[in-house]
Amino acid sequence: MGKVRVRVLGLEEVEKKQKEEQKKRREEKKKKKVEGVGLKGGERVVQVEVSEEDLKKQKKAGETVETKKKEESKRRFVKVRHPRGKKYKEAVSKIRNQTKNSPIDLDKAVRLLKEVSFVNFDEAVELHLNVKKTGLKGEVVLPFGTGKKRNIVIVDDKFVKDLEAGKADLGEIDVLISTPVYMRSLTKFAKVLGPKKLFPNPKQGTLVDNPEEAVRRFEGGSVQWKTEPKFPLVHQMIGRISFKTEDLVENARAFIRSVGKHNIKQIFIKTTMSPSIEISLDSV
Repeated sequence: MGKVRVRVLGLEEVEKKQKEEQKKRREEKKKKKVEGVGLKGGERVVQVEVSEEDLKKQKKAGETVETKKKEESKRRFVKVRHPRGKKYKEAVSKIRNQTKNSPIDLDKAVRLLKEVSFVNFDEAVELHLNVKKTGLKGEVVLPFGTGKKRNIVIVDDKFVKDLEAGKADLGEIDVLISTPVYMRSLTKFAKVLGPKKLFPNPKQGTLVDNPEEAVRRFEGGSVQWKTEPKFPLVHQMIGRISFKTEDLVENARAFIRSVGKHNIKQIFIKTTMSPSIEISLDSV
């Protein structure tokens, strides 16, 4: 039970005085609520004078904290470029000295790639083409293959059963070839096979009547190529650095003929780890 306050009624002066005191108490309570929220009984709000120098220090400290927060936020989104190694820089220097930053003949570019190779594994040799438009695609048989072993699987009853049971290791398959007989069974798994680019398709040469012949074609160096979805670029592996120079040159020419010289703006050749070298269009 709270405090009991007694009011005298009938005496105007006393009653008036009590009302004034009550009003005063209410105003003091309101003042306490505004100045000291949550203060306990007996506590009071004490005003402390702060000098201009102290205010400047507080402002500076606050600005420093805000600046640090902004810098940390920027650092989270900044891409860090790792410095290139000594051997890579030497390769760049050698390429610049021999090319003078101008396109060179295809065979000379392949020989130069072999000279600047500085790693101890058999690097892939890649062509990178800037073309005139997106939507270009095609298939070509490279005369000397890509040097990449491909796991080619022909769909049969066992594969369908493994697929239905979730036992088929799709991650280990590079090419999936099927005859029309099994397409009804495979259609149920289109959402699984499609994103992995394994769903058989007649345009890609993976839906055929003679799967053994298709296997020989893929093992013989048949590759499908197309531009990037949103950019007029084509990237293709055409062999290994261990290939003979003339073999790499023939593979490159076969691929460029498939894309069409009239569709190409620029051609660059490189290995997995090397800088790129621009190839003269007149030499292909």
